[in-house]
Amino acid sequence: MSLDERAPVVLERVARRAPVPRRSPRPDRALVLLAPPALALVLGLWGIRRQNSMWGDETVTYQLARRDLAQIWRTAEHVDLVHAVYYSVMHGLFGLFGEGLLTLRLPSVLAMCAAASGVALLGLRLAGPRAGLSAGLVFTLLPQVQKYAQEGRSYALVCALVSWATVALLAGLAHRDRWRWVVYGATMLTACLLHEFAVLALAAHGATLLLARVPRPVLRAWSVTAAAVVTGLLPLVLLSAGQSQQVAWINGPVRILDFLPLAAAGVVGAKVVPLRARGPVRLAALAVPLVVLPCLLLLLASLVKPLFVDRYVLYGNIGTALLLGACLSHLHRRWWSSRTPRTTAVAVLAALAVLAALVPASLALRTPESRSNDVTAVGAAIRHEGRPGDGLLYLPAQRRSWIGADPADTRAVTDLALKRDPAASNTLSGVEFSARDVAARMLRYDRIVVVRDPAGARPPATARERAKARTLRLHFHVRRSTLVDGARVTVFVRDGAPSAKPGS
Repeated sequence: MSLDERAPVVLERVARRAPVPRRSPRPDRALVLLAPPALALVLGLWGIRRQNSMWGDETVTYQLARRDLAQIWRTAEHVDLVHAVYYSVMHGLFGLFGEGLLTLRLPSVLAMCAAASGVALLGLRLAGPRAGLSAGLVFTLLPQVQKYAQEGRSYALVCALVSWATVALLAGLAHRDRWRWVVYGATMLTACLLHEFAVLALAAHGATLLLARVPRPVLRAWSVTAAAVVTGLLPLVLLSAGQSQQVAWINGPVRILDFLPLAAAGVVGAKVVPLRARGPVRLAALAVPLVVLPCLLLLLASLVKPLFVDRYVLYGNIGTALLLGACLSHLHRRWWSSRTPRTTAVAVLAALAVLAALVPASLALRTPESRSNDVTAVGAAIRHEGRPGDGLLYLPAQRRSWIGADPADTRAVTDLALKRDPAASNTLSGVEFSARDVAARMLRYDRIVVVRDPAGARPPATARERAKARTLRLHFHVRRSTLVDGARVTVFVRDGAPSAKPGS
């Protein structure tokens, strides 16, 4: 065989031996943007009624949204001004779609769908389609996201708005059109008006721009927009400062050390995942500030006045999902380039193990016990224990706001302390008689059903509450007590009175 005839064979053998890098297939853009919200919708609708239960904060939303707009804002003059915009939105939705659990919670489900889509788009723009798809799916599976996707409060809406404000921020960096900054500012201001602590996301965005070392004109445009957002929020902050007693229940110790693992995880995630920047901002420069800064700033503020509640900075999960999505994308790329049957089996088993670990938490979140209280159970206990003509007492009075969702629960009993009901007085708990009058009214009854806090709660703080407790202690004894999530429903019987007969 001649040299010319053998050359193609040699070249063919060499070509076969040469390693050819295997690139994993990239998900389609439509799949990236549609799969996460579709999963969020499925998870949000799964068990959305939570066995027809409702917890205290949702009851407040339900009651206020049923009042007319003028009443909502008159109530906000005294209490819950920070949520007045949200109550107004829910009032409109109740008018359009009726009053019920689905109308109460479905806006949060749809908001989390929008948030999942925003997270996926952020991952797509910052690290590619696979990272975007992974981040969006991870976001929907996070237990805290699943929890607040099924809650009649503003936190899911705030999370969605912050995610899309972040998308608008990236668009403003890429194109630098003035109207994009207007969209960013309007979206952030709306989020802040729904909940004041959304303003902490501005600090995270500012840190992102500093880490990315954007040009001065861009930093100046963001600064002007951020100043406009803060200016628009300032009246709400100043007015709501007079209602700080609303967060008096936040009285636990501030655990700054608990924040360290979160910060460490964010920093490690940023260092471990080697992702090339697909624009002026790296994924880590966006994700880590969102994870760390809002949480840290709220914890530091809590050293002065306790304010930290994790749901107030729920949008930090956006950064968590982006970091985890980037990690998964990196691991997938490494696995695909050197995959074998053994590594494939390990990857599949690891994925199944993670999903299996999420199942118990996901199931638990869809039960009444997943919330700090169950006002539906409290109302049912009152209805069960109360007899026609019995007295009803709330100790403390704030617990009256739990029961207004279903008037049938208290129809057979008489609210002893109530002077003006919540709707008529533009309050959450109504207006009560004086301490002396409450005590005198209690003594007219032989049997009183009392809604109390769980054992170990703080002692009565006002003269009226102390008068209630003193009258019960001196003139009544406990017949029986029913423990429900977040409360005790106790039947007190007058000393010396026939226990079988209700008071007149």
